[in-house]
Amino acid sequence: MSDSSQHTEGTTKQVLDHHLSAFAQGIDEILKDYDDSSTIITPDKTFRGRGEITGFFKAFLDGAAPEFWAAFKITSLSTAGEIAYLAWEAKPWVTLATDTLFVKNGKISVQTFTSLSA
Repeated sequence: MSDSSQHTEGTTKQVLDHHLSAFAQGIDEILKDYDDSSTIITPDKTFRGRGEITGFFKAFLDGAAPEFWAAFKITSLSTAGEIAYLAWEAKPWVTLATDTLFVKNGKISVQTFTSLSA
């Protein structure tokens, strides 16, 4: 692996690690991983820019019961270059969810998110 690709993958891992830890700190910390050109794609809607992404995470955080966070468990996590992938669960609320993140210039440029409920 070249120094450049190791650096890219290291940056991707840093952004992913920050993103995962940011949930305990609130929406302002989560939003540090995005910029005005960021996009989140879900099965129901595509959220473009920090304004729409703020609404997405506000709804997610407001809808999660306190017990959800105790049940949250990452089942798979990997990075390859600019891409990060994770699968997780928070049973009984979420039986399987996946996120794929494309990291560019230290920010999440594009993220896909899908979850399945019981």
